Amino acid sequence: MTRHQPLSAMQLPRFAEMGTFMRLPRTRDLEGVDVAIVGLPFDTGASFRVGARFGPEAIRRGSVLLRPYNASQKVNIFERCTVIDYGDLPVVPGFIEDSYARMEEGLAPMVDAGVIPLGLGGDHSITLAELRALSRRWGPLGLIQIDAHPDTWDAYWDKRYTHGTVFRRAVEEGILDPSRSVQVGMRGPIYEPDDYEQARRLGFDLITMDEVRGMGLDGVIARIRARAVGRGPYFLSFDIDSVDPAFAPGTGTPEVCGFTGYEALVLVRALTGTQLVGADVVELLPAYDTAEMTAMLAANVAYEILSLFALAKGERQGSA
Repeated sequence: MTRHQPLSAMQLPRFAEMGTFMRLPRTRDLEGVDVAIVGLPFDTGASFRVGARFGPEAIRRGSVLLRPYNASQKVNIFERCTVIDYGDLPVVPGFIEDSYARMEEGLAPMVDAGVIPLGLGGDHSITLAELRALSRRWGPLGLIQIDAHPDTWDAYWDKRYTHGTVFRRAVEEGILDPSRSVQVGMRGPIYEPDDYEQARRLGFDLITMDEVRGMGLDGVIARIRARAVGRGPYFLSFDIDSVDPAFAPGTGTPEVCGFTGYEALVLVRALTGTQLVGADVVELLPAYDTAEMTAMLAANVAYEILSLFALAKGERQGSA
């Protein structure tokens, strides 16, 4: 079978024919496809800055220098996986529930075909549509959430669907299993102590950034893996605001004293062995970016997630 491959810079310069992730083919033909990059350009679930609707485009642009072989993970992604750029799904700006319906409908062909969606946001509210679509095939999912905020508030301005309520809604809908879920990197001022405790009461293992610094990155990784490896299907949600704004200024709700860019990639690389059935990278707001540094980091996070999918496929083929 012929696998889809990124365009080679030896055949066409990197500044030409841009517009897809890693210059992969843009197609909606899912036959033989393992992973589909898909944009979810909705941002009016945001409570502060808007503009993440332009995130998918910026991440694709930031991916132009990525190459097929991941030297850290020792894997050529495209020798193991067939990956396409599916394009963007339709949304209705300003109308979140209508957008959810359209995103779920747009994700259904991928889920039905057994293709793993890797979503490019968009604000964090988009993740609810992804979880709804995937849970129809996999049942309640575990969650690995790398983020500055738990997003388990009940409402903003009496509105139940926002980027800050997405994981509470997912638990209430029975599509997310908090007993198999971990949230990492929470920090910054909060409204009251209960903001974190309500996530823990729901069943999440919430690790604040203060705890991260206390136990060290190796300790955090061990805790994530103890919660996630070998415990069923998982969704990985990476909010770019988990990274310190010194490394990722282009986001809608920045919080100081977060992960470095390197630490972010190390965290994702450490998730080998988890049964990831979907993932996303969210909350990139290019209007506040500097020299595309946030977009390039977001693209590299997506690349590391693709590498996890490739490694997992290699393990399955090796055990077959």
